[in-house]
Amino acid sequence: MVRTTPHDHPLTDGRPLYRRVAAQLLGELRDGAVPPGERLPGERRLAAHFGVSRETVRQALEALRRDGLLTTDRRGSHATLPRPSAQSPASLTFPVGARAAEACTGDRATVAWEPPTPEHAAALGLAPDRPTLVHRYTSATADGSARRTAVTSFSTVALAEVEELARYRDRADGAASVQLRRTYDWMRRAGLTLHHRDTITRLADTPSVRVVRRVHDQYARPLEITDLLVDARQDALVYEFTLPAAG
Repeated sequence: MVRTTPHDHPLTDGRPLYRRVAAQLLGELRDGAVPPGERLPGERRLAAHFGVSRETVRQALEALRRDGLLTTDRRGSHATLPRPSAQSPASLTFPVGARAAEACTGDRATVAWEPPTPEHAAALGLAPDRPTLVHRYTSATADGSARRTAVTSFSTVALAEVEELARYRDRADGAASVQLRRTYDWMRRAGLTLHHRDTITRLADTPSVRVVRRVHDQYARPLEITDLLVDARQDALVYEFTLPAAG
């Protein structure tokens, strides 16, 4: 589980501290911080993780139990999160297309709070040298081939609307491993309709393909831009999107 900082509990939040801790813990559980069926860390570890007392953690856990999101037995506490509805659109793992189809050995992701490239800043409507959340992802197949790298810059709209992304601002040091696989789920849960536009270009004299992905919401506000480089040694670059059948 990622270390929580005091900035994750803004002073302007009028909820009791235990409620804020409960919301933070619930968000991390939904993000897969604890695999389904496994026990949650003990109260002592959770208290250190969130920087609060064990009593506050105890109250937060009790609040989640009352809401039916947690059960406790002799083996410890377990999340009981509802399964996604069959009617819901299938999730897209962020960043789309960055993970190779074969098993990966060099799967690495980090986030930094820094000025994006001029191209990204222009696409997001950011002033030059204004920092934002920048995500970097690298993967490669077991034999070292099919290397893929992705650099994503998020807009001020995304950080203002999507609480899960905003949490990373104060711990985006560019070094710690950070996976944001559920970014698009977070955006949809925040009430944003996502429109993806991919521009695919083969780079001259190389086996690589560049994909520039722009995502905006229902109000045409930019949310993110991604630069994806794929070592495409095959004839085709395939993106697979799956949506459940209606009814």
